[in-house]
Amino acid sequence: MTATSRLRAQALSSVSESNPSRKRPFKQKLHLSLRWLHTYLSLISLTVVLFFSVTGITLNHPEWTLGASEIKREVKGKVDPGLFKDGKADWLPIVEQLRKEQGAHGSAEDMRVNDSEATLVFKAPGYNAEGLIDTKTGEYRLTISAQGSLSILNDLHRGRDSGKGWGWLIDISGVFLCFVGFTGIGILFYLKKVRISGLVVFAVGTVIVLVLMKIAI
Repeated sequence: MTATSRLRAQALSSVSESNPSRKRPFKQKLHLSLRWLHTYLSLISLTVVLFFSVTGITLNHPEWTLGASEIKREVKGKVDPGLFKDGKADWLPIVEQLRKEQGAHGSAEDMRVNDSEATLVFKAPGYNAEGLIDTKTGEYRLTISAQGSLSILNDLHRGRDSGKGWGWLIDISGVFLCFVGFTGIGILFYLKKVRISGLVVFAVGTVIVLVLMKIAI
C-alpha cells in the first residue's frame, strides 16, 4: 500500500469515528427518534394537557362555583332606524354600536328581522347577550348574562363559542397527544425489563376505560 493510500484510509477511518451515528443500526436510530419526539411533543403540549386535565375535573362538577355567580343585567339604547329597510337590516353598524356602547363581545349570531323587531345574540365562553330591537324606532334592549371565570374555563374545555382559533388549538393538541401516546408505546418496546409489565398495564387500563364507557352509555 502506498503512502497516499494509507493516508486516505486513515482519513476515512477518522471520519467514520467522528460520525458514530453512521454505524448505528436502524432500530437504535428509531429508538432515539421516538425518545426525541416523545420528549419534545410532551413539553410542547404540557400546558394544554394541564389545562384540559384541570378543567375536565371542574367540568365534571358543575356545582363548583368557587364563589362566583352568574351576573345578569339589562341595558337599553337606540340605533339608527334607517338601518332597517324592506324587512332587512344592515347588521355591521348595529353590531359595532352594541360592542362599543354596551361592551358586547363574542360572535354575533342568530340575526333575524321581521316586520316589527330584530333579534341577535352575542356568544362567547361564559357569556351570552340577547338583543331585541324595535325596527320602527331603533330602540333596543340587550339582556346580558356573564358567568364566572370557572364557567369560562369550562366552556373553553368544551370549545363552546370559542372561535376558530381555539378550535384549531384543540385539534392540534389532540394530534400532538396522539403522537405522544404512540411514541410512548414505541419506546416501551425498547425497555426489555418493563416491556411485558408495561403492555399488561396498558391493556388493563384500556379494558377498564372500555368497560366504564359501556356502563356510561
